[in-house]
Amino acid sequence: MKKVKFAIIGAGSVSFCPATVGDILLNEAFMALDEIEIYLMDIKQRALDVSKAYCDKLVKALNRNVTVNASLDLQAAVDGADFVIVAIEVERYHYWSQDFHIPRRYGFRQVYGENGGPGGMFHALRNLHPIIEIARAMEKGCPDAWLLNYTNPEAKLVEGISRLSKIKSVGLCHGEQMGLHQLSCLLQKPMDEIGISPVGLNHFGWYTRVWDKKTNEDLYPRLREAVKKVDILHMWDEFALQHVMFRTYGVWPYAGTNHIGEYIAWSDSFLASTHAQFYFDPAAWNPWDVKGDARKTEEPFPAPPFIYSFAYEYSSGEFFPDKSKTVYDSDSDYAEKFNIDPGEVKAAGEYGLAIAEAVYFDKPAEIGAVNVPNRGYAPYLPEAMVIELPAMADGTGLHPKQCDVLPDAVIGMLNTQGMINKLIIDAYTEKSRNKLLQAILLDPTVSTYHNSVALINEMFERQKDLLPEMYW
Repeated sequence: MKKVKFAIIGAGSVSFCPATVGDILLNEAFMALDEIEIYLMDIKQRALDVSKAYCDKLVKALNRNVTVNASLDLQAAVDGADFVIVAIEVERYHYWSQDFHIPRRYGFRQVYGENGGPGGMFHALRNLHPIIEIARAMEKGCPDAWLLNYTNPEAKLVEGISRLSKIKSVGLCHGEQMGLHQLSCLLQKPMDEIGISPVGLNHFGWYTRVWDKKTNEDLYPRLREAVKKVDILHMWDEFALQHVMFRTYGVWPYAGTNHIGEYIAWSDSFLASTHAQFYFDPAAWNPWDVKGDARKTEEPFPAPPFIYSFAYEYSSGEFFPDKSKTVYDSDSDYAEKFNIDPGEVKAAGEYGLAIAEAVYFDKPAEIGAVNVPNRGYAPYLPEAMVIELPAMADGTGLHPKQCDVLPDAVIGMLNTQGMINKLIIDAYTEKSRNKLLQAILLDPTVSTYHNSVALINEMFERQKDLLPEMYW
C-alpha cells in the first residue's frame, strides 16, 4: 500500500491552506495512491473548524478518496508525515503594523516591515520559536520528512532551522514569479517565453540573466530600451525603485518596491504608499490598544487598517487603481475568507507541491526559486547564508544550481544582510538583546544608537506575548 501524509501547520492561513489543499487534491499522481491523509493543525479552534469544513467540502466536491484530520496538537499533526507545510502568524496585522510604524517613530527609514529592517527582525524573532518548535516535533515524529516553509521572514527562519535542527527544510516564495510578471509587462512578451536566472535574498533577489526561451536571445538590451520608454510615474509604487536600481546596477531586482525597499536606506522616496499602509490618526486613537476586529469595539477603528493603494491584473498585463482594502484579524471572518466555490478551485502553482511530487515519486522537476543555505552555489556570498536561487528536485532531494556572479555593489548589500541574519539567530539562541542591537546597528535603515536601544526595549514590551526572552 502506497500512502502519503501531508501536515499543514497554520491551517487558518487563508492564503496558503486553501491553495495547498487545492494543489494536493488536483494532483493526479498523489490522488492515484492508496491512502492520502491531510492533517490540519492550528492554534485557534475556530480557524481549524472553518478550515476543516472547507477541506471536507472540497474533498467531497472533487470526489477524492482523501482523509482530512484536524487537531490543535502539533505532535499529532506531524507524526508520520511525509511533508510538513508551514504558514504561520499570530495576530498578524496587529503586530505587523507595529513592525511598520514603530521603527519610523525612532527616525529609522523602515519601508514595509515584513522581512527587512528592524521591523523584519522582530517579525523573525516572533516566528522563530514556533518554527523551531515545529522542527523539534518533526525530529521526534517524522525525522525524514521535508519542512516546506511559506512563513516570513523566509531567509531568517530557514537559517534558524538549518542552524538549530537537522530537519530537511526549504523556504518557498513566489516573489521570483512576481518579478517575471513585471518583465512580461515591460517586454510585452508571454511569461512562459522568458527565461530568468534569479539569485539573492528572499524579497531582495536579482536576475543575473533574462533571455528568450525560443531563440536564446539576451533580453536585457530590449528591457533597457523598454524601461526608457515607460513613464516613470506609471505604477510608481510598483516600478519606480526597480527602474532606478536597474539603471544603477545593470540587473533587474525583484519582487516589488515594498519588499526590495526594506533592505536599503534610500528607498522610501520611491514608495508613495509607505504611510498609507496601516494608516491611523495618532491624535484620534492608539491603534494597538485593541487586538482583532475594530468593528467589535465602540472606538472608531482603534485597530489600524492595512491599505493597498493599487492592484494589477497580471494575466492581461494591464494595471488599474483599486479601492483601498481594510484587513482585520478576526475569527468571525474565517468563514467568509474560506468561502471558495469548489468548482472554481484551480492549481495555485506554488512550489511546495511541485517539490513534494518530485521527491515522493522521483520525478525530476525544475523549481524556480528555493531558499536554502549557501553551500558554494554563490561563492561570493557567505557560506551557510540562506539565499534564494533555482533548483532541481528529485527523489534524492533538492539540488540548487550554481549561480552567476552579481555586480560588486549588489554583493555588498547582500553580504550585509547575510551578517544581519546570522546575528539575529545568534541573538535568539543566546537570548541576547546586545546581539540584536548589533544586528540593528548594522542595518542600513538605522541612524542612531540611542534610538536603537529604545526601539528594542519598546518592542519587547509591546510584543512580550510572542517575543522570546532576551536580556541585556
